[in-house]
Amino acid sequence: MLAAIVNVSQLISTAGYPLLFLIVMSESSGLPVPGETGLIAASVLASQGKLQIGLVIGLAAAAAIVGDNIGYVIGRKGGRWLLERPGAFEHQRQEVLRVGEPFFQLHGPKAVFFGRFLLGLRVWASWLAGATRMPWRSFVLWNALGGITWAVAIGLIAYYLGHSAGNVIEAFGLFGLAAVLLAIVSAFVLHRRHRQRVAAGSRKRAGAPSSLEPGAPEQPGD
Repeated sequence: MLAAIVNVSQLISTAGYPLLFLIVMSESSGLPVPGETGLIAASVLASQGKLQIGLVIGLAAAAAIVGDNIGYVIGRKGGRWLLERPGAFEHQRQEVLRVGEPFFQLHGPKAVFFGRFLLGLRVWASWLAGATRMPWRSFVLWNALGGITWAVAIGLIAYYLGHSAGNVIEAFGLFGLAAVLLAIVSAFVLHRRHRQRVAAGSRKRAGAPSSLEPGAPEQPGD
């Protein structure tokens, strides 16, 4: 993953924003190209001051939305024929249709949104949405929400974590990385609350009058 990020980084550092847009759009439309790797690479370059993270995220989100709509149209017009026709990768294409079609029929909006974060669905989600005749208005809404959320999440994670973000995402996936970050934040919050409770208890004990001090309540048997 790191080697791929380095290679894509070299290309993006040379071609800049247009190449980022093209890579992300191509992956979203159904081509097996490293769109997410391109976003990670561009975000790492932004952390080094070579690109602007705002433009990187905005272009990636726009490219994801445009590419997914292209994929939807392709799937709507001839997606089923392309997936079922004999030839190269026939088994893999039929497996995608076999697994994806019933899932889209039951969970179309969720599949479009969360599919943006999963490698297999990220490439095929728009095709499957079109091939299964998912209503276009629903597709556009959830596709836009997914594309924007994906670009912001991946872009900012890679921007702040640098090259290590690629290795973490590859090993655990985005949701695994989010769980790790959530665990870290939760541990910090719990530790801070514990310290506050200890400090409050110390102040309470320090402010409580001693039985030997004037004005202290009388003890039983005095």
